[in-house]
Amino acid sequence: MNDVLQGHGDGFLTQDNGQRLFPIGFYEHPAEDAALRDMAESGVNLVLCGSEESLDHAQAHGMLGWVPLGLQSGATPDFQERIRSLAEHPALAVWEGPDEVVWSFTAYSGLWKPDQMAVFPNKGEWWMQTPLAIEYSEGRAAEIMPKMREAIEFIRSVDPYNRQIWINEARDSDLKFVRQYIDYVDITGCDDYPIRAEGRPAIRLADSTDRWRQVGKGRPVWMVLQGFTWSDLSDGDTDITAFPTFAESRLMAYACITHGARGILYWGSSYMKSEGKEGFRKSLYALTSELAALQPFLTAPTERYVTVQEIDDGRTDIPPPVSARGVSITARRTGREWLVVLVNEDEHAHMGVEVTGLDALNGTEFVELYGEEKTTISEGAFVTRMRPFEVKLFATHRRWETDQREGRAFAE
Repeated sequence: MNDVLQGHGDGFLTQDNGQRLFPIGFYEHPAEDAALRDMAESGVNLVLCGSEESLDHAQAHGMLGWVPLGLQSGATPDFQERIRSLAEHPALAVWEGPDEVVWSFTAYSGLWKPDQMAVFPNKGEWWMQTPLAIEYSEGRAAEIMPKMREAIEFIRSVDPYNRQIWINEARDSDLKFVRQYIDYVDITGCDDYPIRAEGRPAIRLADSTDRWRQVGKGRPVWMVLQGFTWSDLSDGDTDITAFPTFAESRLMAYACITHGARGILYWGSSYMKSEGKEGFRKSLYALTSELAALQPFLTAPTERYVTVQEIDDGRTDIPPPVSARGVSITARRTGREWLVVLVNEDEHAHMGVEVTGLDALNGTEFVELYGEEKTTISEGAFVTRMRPFEVKLFATHRRWETDQREGRAFAE
């Protein structure tokens, strides 16, 4: 493989002082200083930037930016000029390729329209794998992929900092076509917005993260989460407002993290207009502030020998669950400080959840962040209980909590 095209990086960001950052990002870039300052003070460290001016704006608030690029057009003279004009900017953290590029010429190609030009979801042409859909998608891929590689090769040849290149896809974007470019980018991942009026399967973000870790062949995964209600979109299919609650947003974020995501971003916040939008925004900022307080842990390696198991309590007075996902875990440490994140991915409670592998910490007290529970490690383990879809964070000190609590009670 051409070394110039070979991807690099671990998915984290690096500040000028060398500090590593877990990306906490927004596709929104408010023009008003006060609004951008609110984001920065809430732990958001990465925002969409389309120009040198917007990178300056982000830098003025201590934030980093990413620049979206039309890689599918190739290394045109205009493209080359844009890369050269931005490549030296100190606030530029990552390059982004075309959003949902594979989705756009497969399931979102609009082939069901008579003129075959409108970009709206088709009526099943792609999923039925008709000859028309296959021919069209193969033809578009043959045009797009070489140009994307050409554009990436140019970026790699002129970027003095060898910044990472990221492409976000739709949750169900086609594996075959994504694999045609995956070896040339550094970061993959998808967007997934499950909270709707007709259903709220927040836990599916765990499955989405797993899928994109497989699609990316181990590359870092950034997950784009729901920062809006579907009723506020111009092409929304409902008039019923359905913002994620704080608990749902928290569940989605930590499910992504326990399943290996290395970045959390939010899309759609600039489209919000429904009643309740300010409360929802505060709930997102409460969550980003919580994540930011954990930065040293989020960039630390996973302590894989720390594991979790559910021990059945043997009750017979409740029906068995339709499906049992169990409890997911990630354990991290920074110096002598520890964090254990537990996510109950089931719609039923687990009354016996045992965390093991903490033998070196016998006698150490862990406290539940944002909760009242305390536990002391004994025989390398501790036990807790978990309500349906509950998230629990256990740490060796409360200093890992954020003081920004407004918005944590947000619920429709």
